[in-house]
Amino acid sequence: MRPPRLDRFAASTAVALVLAISSGLALADPDDPAPFENRHPVADAAGATPGAAVGVVSAATAPAAADIETRIPLPEPADVPPITASTLDPAPATADSADANAPAPAAADLADANASAPAAATPAAPPTEAAIQAAIPVPEPADVPPPSLKDLGKNPLGSMKTADLPVAEQMRELISSRLDRLVPGRQERAAVEAFYRGRGFAPLWIDNGRPGERMKAAAARLRAADADGLEPGDYVTPDLGKMMTAEASALAEAELKLTNTVLTFARHAQSGRVTPSRISPNIDFATPAPEPADVLTKLAEAQDVGKALDAFNPPHDGFRALKAKLAELRGRAGETEVVQIPHGKALKLQKKPMEDARVPLLRQRLHLQADPASIEYNGTLADAVRDFQRRRGLGAHGVLDKVTIDALNGRAKSRDIDAIVSNMERWRWLPRDLGKAYVMVNVPDFSLKTVHNGATVFRTRIVVGKPGTPSPSFSAQIENILVNPTWHVPESIIYGEYLPALAQDPTVLSRMGLIVGRNADGRIAIRQPPGERNALGRIKFNFPNRFHVYLHDTPDKSLFNHDRRAYSHGCMRVQNPAQFGEVLASIAIPHERYTAERITRMFGSGEQWLKFKTPIPVHLTYLNAYVDEHGKLVVREDLYGYDGRVQAALRGEYMAIAERSQRVTPGAAAGARTTRSARSRYVLPQQQPGFFPFFSLFRDRSGI
Repeated sequence: MRPPRLDRFAASTAVALVLAISSGLALADPDDPAPFENRHPVADAAGATPGAAVGVVSAATAPAAADIETRIPLPEPADVPPITASTLDPAPATADSADANAPAPAAADLADANASAPAAATPAAPPTEAAIQAAIPVPEPADVPPPSLKDLGKNPLGSMKTADLPVAEQMRELISSRLDRLVPGRQERAAVEAFYRGRGFAPLWIDNGRPGERMKAAAARLRAADADGLEPGDYVTPDLGKMMTAEASALAEAELKLTNTVLTFARHAQSGRVTPSRISPNIDFATPAPEPADVLTKLAEAQDVGKALDAFNPPHDGFRALKAKLAELRGRAGETEVVQIPHGKALKLQKKPMEDARVPLLRQRLHLQADPASIEYNGTLADAVRDFQRRRGLGAHGVLDKVTIDALNGRAKSRDIDAIVSNMERWRWLPRDLGKAYVMVNVPDFSLKTVHNGATVFRTRIVVGKPGTPSPSFSAQIENILVNPTWHVPESIIYGEYLPALAQDPTVLSRMGLIVGRNADGRIAIRQPPGERNALGRIKFNFPNRFHVYLHDTPDKSLFNHDRRAYSHGCMRVQNPAQFGEVLASIAIPHERYTAERITRMFGSGEQWLKFKTPIPVHLTYLNAYVDEHGKLVVREDLYGYDGRVQAALRGEYMAIAERSQRVTPGAAAGARTTRSARSRYVLPQQQPGFFPFFSLFRDRSGI
């Protein structure tokens, strides 16, 4: 066992070495050529100038200064202040000491111990790195506030103007404390905060401490929002006059409010102010709103803010044409109310023109110039009446009858404006990219067209759903054509119409050529095999959708002669299905070379499929106001009452929407109730012996 004096000697040596190294690290001068040990003598326990005690650790046994500096991880100068001798605690108390509370050995004791030590004694081991690092005091982190924008002087976009620094400081404060009051939307709020932090809080609309050109351009464009069919009152802009002398805090608040306003405008312009499903559950469009971060990036990069905001409107020609017609109607002087035409005998074109006192009023209503004293119903007037009838979806025969007079009296300029605004809103629900080739169905116009590379390559008449069973509105993909389809009757028709009829007459469905049975789960199933009188006709155009509707042929060709063609349960019947099939096949599978004649030769009793390699988009729309190829406004009957509901929604009158919905489609809800109850209680009537439902076919004018 070692003597206690040797233990105290070893502990004192370790402490002295730690102090020496610490002092050396703090005071070493890299440019001083003197040796490390000469530059930094170590004081002994009594504070004397080094003498005999210095020899305890010789140059041969002590680690080199370079080794020590390499082995000790030094803190970065910016994080830890330099360590001086005055910062070290002169009273060592480490875990390596044999007795931390023992008094320091006297100089004589150290000398005796050194003299009595064996000659071959191993010198004391150098202290561990842990001991060295533990002896270096680390200062507590200072609570220093982050540098201000004025101190930084720059942002990622470059040098910020001095006059904008106070505004940026205020914006930083607002974003940190009150952004939720200025930007209510959570998604918008996150984008705004990220946008301005990324700019170093440099303002977008304020320039040199005053409203910049961007703010002026944005405010002017937002004030003209009514030209887009929007409501300018929804987009509050700063008072530019007051902003010229406003303090930095007011400018910062105006900056953030305007940013929120342009985000609102971009969302309304691109995807609309009204949620489509609130107008009707039969409308299923989900046009995504623009990402707020993308909006801010585009506006920050734009040379023309007005054009950048306008670009969020639908890019379609149909929308732009309505916008131009809206400006034309609003700019037309006078004509606050429609000139009323009295009822009377029908006027038509004859060899000897008919004369009537209503003719001057009729010319005034149709904006025709002529001799005011003339009361002749001539060819010019008949052509104008025919053109009006065509635009209103009436029979274009040129006869001034009661129906035409009612239509002439029923529409004021304000009502046309309302119809345009409602249809502009519905354009916003459509996909921004309709497709390189697509099919556009316009339900209230009873029409279908196919567009390829920007040109209309096919157009035909269609039959659509009745007001009680409206055709839905949505976008899908036509995937194939089925020739000689089997009609699987929808449950809504089975339980709502056919089974009640079958309960009254057990032979009614057989006369229609329908087969009645049950599915594996016990539900009643009715189908009609392919054939000449099949309700789907000879061709069916399939596009998957949750409404289970499609485009198809029909055996009832005479319905296409009617001007108002709302007869189906929701599906859309095509007047010229073989030609339509040829057009689609030429786009989707051109190498197959299908023609209308080839498709017609496929008609028979077996199903045949034309599967598309590339599906073709189909858009089922409700556009009862549009501009035709002659540049004239066409306003069709509001078949399902959507215009009134859209106008009510734009005014925030959602109770009115519910009331209109109940008035327009009462049969749909009743049919649903019948369906639910009939499924659980209906029992098929007993069929007569030998009964087989193919005896005769019955013309089904209700169709699908």
